[in-house]
Amino acid sequence: MNVSVNWISDLLGREIDPQDAAQRLTMLGAAVESIDAVSEGLDDVIVALVARVEKHPNADRLILCHVNDGNAVVEVVCGARNVTAGGKYAYAPVGTELPGGVKLSARKIRGIKSNGMLCSPSELGLGADHEGILELRTDAAPGTPLTEAMQVTDTRLDVEVTANRPDLLGHKGIARELGAVYGAAVKLPAIPEAPPESAAPRHVATRGTVDGVEVTIEDVEGCPRYMAAVLRGVKIGPSPTWLEARLRAVGARPINNVVDATNYILYELNQPLHAFDLNRLRGGKVIIRRALPGEHLVTLDGEKRELTPEMTMICDAEGATAVAGVMGGAASEVVDETTDILLECAYFDRRRIRATRQALKMSSEASYRFERGTDIEAMPDSIRRAVALIRAVAGGKEREPPLDVYPKPFRTRSVFLRPERAEHLLGTPISREEIERLLVRLGFAVAPKGDRLHVQIPGWRPDVSREVDLIEEIARLKGYDAFPVELRPFRTSAVPDDPAETVKARVRRVMTSMGLNEARSLSLTGSAASDAVRVLNPLSAEESFLRRDLLGGLVRSAERNWATRERNIRLFEIGRVFRTGEGPLPEETLKLAAVISGARTPPHWSNAGKPPDYDLWDLKAMFEEAVRVAGPAGAIMESEDGWVLKDQTGEPCGWAGVLSADAPAWAAALLGFEMDVDVRDRLPATYNPLATTPPVERDVALVLPEGVSAMAVEAAMRQTGGSLLADLRIFDEYRGRELGGRSVAWRLVFRAPDRTLRDEEADAALTRMLTVLKEQFGVERRQA
Repeated sequence: MNVSVNWISDLLGREIDPQDAAQRLTMLGAAVESIDAVSEGLDDVIVALVARVEKHPNADRLILCHVNDGNAVVEVVCGARNVTAGGKYAYAPVGTELPGGVKLSARKIRGIKSNGMLCSPSELGLGADHEGILELRTDAAPGTPLTEAMQVTDTRLDVEVTANRPDLLGHKGIARELGAVYGAAVKLPAIPEAPPESAAPRHVATRGTVDGVEVTIEDVEGCPRYMAAVLRGVKIGPSPTWLEARLRAVGARPINNVVDATNYILYELNQPLHAFDLNRLRGGKVIIRRALPGEHLVTLDGEKRELTPEMTMICDAEGATAVAGVMGGAASEVVDETTDILLECAYFDRRRIRATRQALKMSSEASYRFERGTDIEAMPDSIRRAVALIRAVAGGKEREPPLDVYPKPFRTRSVFLRPERAEHLLGTPISREEIERLLVRLGFAVAPKGDRLHVQIPGWRPDVSREVDLIEEIARLKGYDAFPVELRPFRTSAVPDDPAETVKARVRRVMTSMGLNEARSLSLTGSAASDAVRVLNPLSAEESFLRRDLLGGLVRSAERNWATRERNIRLFEIGRVFRTGEGPLPEETLKLAAVISGARTPPHWSNAGKPPDYDLWDLKAMFEEAVRVAGPAGAIMESEDGWVLKDQTGEPCGWAGVLSADAPAWAAALLGFEMDVDVRDRLPATYNPLATTPPVERDVALVLPEGVSAMAVEAAMRQTGGSLLADLRIFDEYRGRELGGRSVAWRLVFRAPDRTLRDEEADAALTRMLTVLKEQFGVERRQA
């Protein structure tokens, strides 16, 4: 959203510093992307009079203009078709440095020397139009600085407006936000030479007449409210300089006085309007209905549009004349010969406008605002100001007040706010008086109701519907930096965490503990497989499908690291992959993937020589640990190209091995794995209290025959020892020929959780264990 600082200053009645305004808007939640001087680079651009236009002798598509710059007549070669003799245009003499850094010099074009350049709006940074030369409707003499003639000494803020704040798409909304922090009231600037505003609109239910034009709403769902005003005797022509300057300051191109007036209201009040040539509306009727099957309309851009019954249309007695909320029709466009107009001010259903705009693959400033939501309650003020503005710049008379067709008036929304709840959520004391003051400054109507506050929600704030929304408004205006940073007392939630999030957090801890860094790659790819999910509106051919795996993105990340001569790579990613399913929606699977390459350990002065590179056994260890932490129940099996993880049904659900990549000669092998993630929390945290009774310890040395593992012996001891065996661990191993095997010594810890264990009980348990070991494995207790 382009915001004119001069316009905001006029709305607040005070000078606004652009830097300060940008900082305050950003802190209020409307980030300012850039601050640009509208007149930057225009100091040397002047007004010039084209005295004569000739055809270029050596080029069919070029013309030779004789330009009066106030001092002399110079020749300028030009390719635009809108230059005519006697017209005044923006002229950059030789030596001028235009916005963007282009410095002009005299040079030959097809054999004719061109002295400077006649400039388009885009070349001057005053709009997007680059096809035609900027034509000036001014009485300024040739040689007058362009900034003086066009009144373009302004500063433009590029404000990022989020989808939930459509009120900030108009200058009044921006001024309202700044006025709340500056303590200034918002007042619409007076319109030069404007007549008195018209009377209040006349309300009817579904059908009414204004100055001989019948207006009917048949599609109440698509158009809940429609207002119309008729102006007769207008004169179409150029807009006054102040109006053109306002539009150019926000990057809009002036067209004519009537269209410019509707655009002015759009940028000021965030209310799209449309003007119809009344004499081109057939039958003296305006009907708001759904499109008919097979109906067509040629819109203002000259395109023939195929309509569907899901679209709301503005029609006359014989057919469609405009796509409601998106674009008008060419047949009813205001032209130079127009004398009578019908001015439309409407509210359209947001979902309907969005669907229509997407179906027709077209967008406009009006549809951008309608699909986010406009203020249905402010429409009467908007149409009255628009009528006054049109009469001021184009003349004409309004013989009847505007018509307001409003079948089902909306009820004003209200919310109750508890001051103690605001204090609880914000974590700091805030008085009832301060709450009222902050909300009133933002445009809310506040009235005490016992121990609560009754807050009336204005129509321009569709995002506020709950008590917590009002508390957020209080925090936003008070300033988040005004709240304490220390942790205050709070009540923990009784709602358990999502098991999937618990598993992902555990995976991140384990993978980072193994030295890997988490990567975040795009979920879009250009590879097309039979079960790939195609994106309906891709940004590019390389991002036209949803990803089917994670390893592809990690391999590309490894290749980018190699391109910057980074040899050691340790990356993992946990995210969703997509495949076409049986239903209309794709199947989503949560997966974990990792890639490693290069040195196993970081370089260090204490290392003796170069550290070894990762090998397949390092990869297998990581794979096994990942399966233990988050993999589905199953088994890891060796395969021809690595290892494969199979679930309990025998279906493959993971793989690990060597990856194929575009690696330089100095790079090590790229190893990686990818596996399904079991979102069930299979390793929940458990609590074991500390022991409160004394233990009984026994050291026992056992002679293990050849082929008997210590792990098998330990498992048998744990099973036989039962609940009294609290712990056991190996503390010694001895090998000697006289033993006929090896001796392994364990320390056994016996404990009863509820009483003091006697020596006789521990000895009896040890005897049982030795008996079982002798019977199963032939293990004997070593004699001293």
